[in-house]
Amino acid sequence: MDLEIIKHPAFFQVKGTLTKFNLHLFKKEFSNIFDKRDSLIINIKGLTSIDRYGVNALAQLHNESLAKRKKLSIIGMGCDDLYEHFKSEETAA
Repeated sequence: MDLEIIKHPAFFQVKGTLTKFNLHLFKKEFSNIFDKRDSLIINIKGLTSIDRYGVNALAQLHNESLAKRKKLSIIGMGCDDLYEHFKSEETAA
């Protein structure tokens, strides 16, 4: 399944796969998002697969939110790959 980003009034829904092959779509959608919004909610419930490039894109979005003092929330029980990444980062720290 390809990447699909659906904009709702209060949040963005990310569905499908987030990989290096469609990362440009994700980056285009969220480019400079914190210049336009004070907070961002991304629902990853429909995310079925993510590779290290996708994880890195979410991490970059997180870093941008911190640098600009904006709120970022990632909600939903998405694919296990994402949780495993952050779980391994947490235990390594």
